[in-house]
Amino acid sequence: METTRHFTATTYVVESGATVLHEHDRIGKWLPPGGHVDRGEVPHEAAVREVREETGLDVTLRAETNDIGSPTVESLPQPEHVLLADVNVHGGEVGHQHVDLVYYAEADSRDLAPADGEAAAAAWEWFTPADLRESDELDPDVAEIGRRAIAAVDERADG
Repeated sequence: METTRHFTATTYVVESGATVLHEHDRIGKWLPPGGHVDRGEVPHEAAVREVREETGLDVTLRAETNDIGSPTVESLPQPEHVLLADVNVHGGEVGHQHVDLVYYAEADSRDLAPADGEAAAAAWEWFTPADLRESDELDPDVAEIGRRAIAAVDERADG
């Protein structure tokens, strides 16, 4: 079986020491906002767009941009993590994977207003570091990255 790979962008949104997650209907896992990088889009744009569509929040990415550039090269905001996620596995073979570029972002409020066709605002929950540590419903990577995102955004807000 040939494995297909798509690029995705995921954002751990932080506000007042918590990150927002929802239980994905189709997958049945708690996840932050994210989705496929669309044609004509670069990853950090997809990250912000997916947050806006899924939660209604306008966010500020916490992503460094290095100083490499030229008239034909532009440095893009760098994700905090690049992960390879198995999406579709049949008979022990991986049919589909996501190359997931994971960003951290800060929101100014917790007022959720998802776009039409997205999970309702009530489907989203804010998780503190303690919630992330104590929950047995979260995949270990989601809990760990959530804690790291909160720590990174809070540290930058303090410093």
